[in-house]
This record gives sequence, C-alpha cells and structure tokens, in this order.
Amino acid sequence: MPIRVQNDLPVKEILEQENIFVMDEYRAAHQQIRPISIGLLNLMPLKEDTELQILRSLSNTPLQIDVTFVRVSSHVSKNTSTSHIYKFYEPFDEIKNKKFDGFIITGAPVEQMPFEEVDYWEELKEIMDWTVTNVTSTLHLCWGAQAGIYHHYGIDKVQLPKKQFGIFPHRVRNRKIPLVRGFDDVFYAPHSRHTEVPKELLEKEERIMILADSKEAGVFLCMAREGRQIFVMGHPEYDRMTLDGEYKRDKGKGLDIQIPVNYYPGDDPKEKPQLIWRSHANNLYSNWVNYYVYQVTPYDLYGTPF
Repeated sequence: MPIRVQNDLPVKEILEQENIFVMDEYRAAHQQIRPISIGLLNLMPLKEDTELQILRSLSNTPLQIDVTFVRVSSHVSKNTSTSHIYKFYEPFDEIKNKKFDGFIITGAPVEQMPFEEVDYWEELKEIMDWTVTNVTSTLHLCWGAQAGIYHHYGIDKVQLPKKQFGIFPHRVRNRKIPLVRGFDDVFYAPHSRHTEVPKELLEKEERIMILADSKEAGVFLCMAREGRQIFVMGHPEYDRMTLDGEYKRDKGKGLDIQIPVNYYPGDDPKEKPQLIWRSHANNLYSNWVNYYVYQVTPYDLYGTPF
C-alpha cells in the first residue's frame, strides 16, 4: 500500500529502504482517487520512532493512505526537536474542522498519573469527543486505550504490582469479528505498562466487546460502537528492538526493571530479541483499515453525517 507523507519526513527514507511504498505529495496529487485519510495523535516521547512503527504497520493493504500527524497544543515535547514537531505536526485546533476516515491515539509515558493530572488531559478529552463525530473509526493504543475507556465509559485503570513487560501469549475470544480475522488461536504481542483496565470491569460493560485476552497480561483487544472505537492495550506496532531499548534505558537509570518476558533467547539481554509478533500486528492494522475504515467510510466525508 502506498503511504502518503510529506516529501522530507525523516523516516520516509527508512521506509523506502524496507521496500515500503511511500508516495510523496506531488505524485499523490496526480492520482485520480480519494486516499484514506488517517490522523495520528502521537503522544509518545520519541516521535520519530513511533512515526516509523505506525507507518510500517499501516503499509500492508493495497489502499493509498494519507497520514496527518497531530499534536496537542497544551504540552511541549522534551524528547523530539521543536523544529520536527512544528514542521510535520498540525495542532488539533487546525484540524478539528476536518473529518477523517480513521484516527490513531497512541500511548504515552504518563500511565502512573491520574488522568486528570496529565497536563493535556482537557485537550485530549476534547479530541476524544471530536472523534465520535468526525472519525469513522478510532484506534486507541496502550495508555491511549486506557484514556479512551476511562473518558467514554468511566472505567479507570489500576496499578499493577509490577510492570507488565515483555511478549505475552493471547487467545482470540470471538473469531466471528472481522478485526481478528486471520488470527491464530494463540498469538503474541508486546506489553510495556504499569497499569491495566481490569478485565472483570470490562466484562460487565455491555457496550464493550472483548476480542482477545491473556492469562498473564489481561485484556489485549476490545471494541465498542461496532468498531468505531477500538482499544488495544499493548504495543503491536513495536519493532524488534523497542523493548530492548526500554530495558537498557531503565537499567542504566538504576531502576528496578525485570528482563522482558519471552523476549531475549535464554533471557540473555546480550542475545538478539526474537520477533514473534509482527505478522499478527500487521494483520490487526490491515483488518482495522479494511473492515472498520475503508469498507464503512463514506466516499464524501463532508457530505455524509457520522
């Protein structure tokens, strides 16, 4: 699938080296089709890493996708250059009158704080309310999923005894739902979080359907409003070395961090991590784009009410 991005986006070269078809703005403008419009609210500290991971994950369908990077105005990122953010990201105020086929809200390293203490919480609530009327389907990732469930359904996260950290097996609970079409009975996915949304509370909420969970890591995937809201509790978009970087970063800071589960061969951090979740991650993103965005979005986004 061709992904349409700005001509000089730094991760464009990396995607091209991976043989991912990246289309620049000039070429896309000369094609007589309407691309699928997806907004990405990137709340992760290392913006470029997340850009690469998400764009790579979106690259597995034959559709042309036009990605708009979105930022909150009420928070200043400390880990990505200001020039990069102001050049490639649009503030929410400048896109809130637009409509999108799909929208992604990423995780953020603020999960141990109460939601109301996050400095951009009020703006994020506005964005989440806006997605209900302006987006065909919204994909919430990790803390973004916890935030969406709390805001829309009033179910709060709880602190875990220790960090849920590693690659965990999950089982599909409802195979008839298109979002998990093509999944194996058991599949793996990365988790990196200190909190969770309790499964028993999600099971009591009739408006939410749990699609996949894990004995060790709890709920992984659930959805509401017939797929217009999708919540992913882990990080399927992570690449091979992401958990390795997190582990060595925290170890270097002297934090009490355990070796990621099911990650290093023989639990030896000197060994190259095994990549055992990519195929299902690609399947998840492809199913979302195909069944919950492309096949249900109106051709005229602005002439059709949501």
